[in-house]
Amino acid sequence: GGTACVVTGQPFDTAKVKMQTFPNMYKGLVDCFVKTYKQVGLRGFYKGTTPALVANIAENSVLFMCYGFCQQIVRRIVGVDRKTKLSDLQNAAAGSFASAFATLVLCPTELVKCRLQAMHEMQLSGKIIQGHNTVWSVVRGVIQKDGPLGFYRGLSSTLLREVPGYFFFFGGYELSRTFFASGRSKDELGPIPLLLSGGFGGSCLWIAVYPVDCVKSRIQVLSMAGKQAGFMGTFVTVVRTEG
Repeated sequence: GGTACVVTGQPFDTAKVKMQTFPNMYKGLVDCFVKTYKQVGLRGFYKGTTPALVANIAENSVLFMCYGFCQQIVRRIVGVDRKTKLSDLQNAAAGSFASAFATLVLCPTELVKCRLQAMHEMQLSGKIIQGHNTVWSVVRGVIQKDGPLGFYRGLSSTLLREVPGYFFFFGGYELSRTFFASGRSKDELGPIPLLLSGGFGGSCLWIAVYPVDCVKSRIQVLSMAGKQAGFMGTFVTVVRTEG
């Protein structure tokens, strides 16, 4: 599932990170696509694909493994039997708990991905003189400059995105499945209702946490050029300068 997500979404994710980090360089999505293609070519849309694959595979593996575990925790908290079906709200809470564990494997790989995606813009803006073109050169640069803890730049903003985000993701997913089931068991749903439910859950996640994701991208990318303000400092700066 994580692999399918990256294969279909990587060009859009690359444009998202570029526009979040350097909003003055691009007028919109089409402008970002055109300029990226002219300057870097088609490969420019797939910068950071390897860490994105690692990030999505690791995140989704941990997320869905922990989701079942966290459902049992929620059952204990609310005092129901292990086999009792949880409500949509309780499933959303379990998904939110599970995302905290997934964040620990997601943050380092996403930092490398975001830096590779916005490396060209960092050079164009003059924030760095020479950029890194490969995953290993970015990894080596982080270790040399900040040590192993450097991979956890933006951890707090990643947590602030993932924990509420997956509450809305699993909540939207389960609500949508309930809607399509119409009184039947949700386990009887076919692939199309599940596909639409997953899409609805994803939309709920991004609508809810997109501003936090914007701050996270800036912290992880711009910290290449030196010490970057934390979540609140970056958030306030964005609001003051861009509204």
